[in-house]
Amino acid sequence: MSEPVRCGWCGTDPLYVTYHDTEWGMPERDGRALWEKLILDGFQAGLAWITILRKREAFRSAFASFRPEVIAGWGEAEVQRLLADPSIIRHRGKIEGTIRGAQAYLRIEEREGFSNYMWRYVGGQPLRPRPATMSDIPAQTDLSARIAKDLKKEGFTFCGPTIVYAFMQATGMVNDHLVTCHCHDRIAALG
Repeated sequence: MSEPVRCGWCGTDPLYVTYHDTEWGMPERDGRALWEKLILDGFQAGLAWITILRKREAFRSAFASFRPEVIAGWGEAEVQRLLADPSIIRHRGKIEGTIRGAQAYLRIEEREGFSNYMWRYVGGQPLRPRPATMSDIPAQTDLSARIAKDLKKEGFTFCGPTIVYAFMQATGMVNDHLVTCHCHDRIAALG
């Protein structure tokens, strides 16, 4: 039996292949899970995504399972604890940005729901550009730039247009699986 056709970016690393096949591009509607993915995409800035995947469970452990109601109250003691934790990416700005992001998440969640906030940018349905090759997939779009600007106004950091577009892809707000990928049609049907 031959291997299914996949998007070329995932290569053959078993962790990456599993992530590609079971998670990347799946429409995520849970607000807390969306927030976790946005935060992890921010930690990825300047690094390869596989680095974050390999450390994701350590991040979850260090960041109280990404419970924003807990993280929002953290201060310098927790920042110092995280800066000393070799199992995660130790970057003060990203750690402090996670705390501010938790506070922003809670404000948005109370106001309208974080999932509603994010999904309204795409009218509640995944965008379906149908890329044929990797070169058909942009690094950012006008929409990701607008979302990034709005997120920054809300208090988020490390969420530029490229990070936001990667977040949109990961959470299924845009289905950027190549049309030849075995995941494309399955995910498109989830719409």
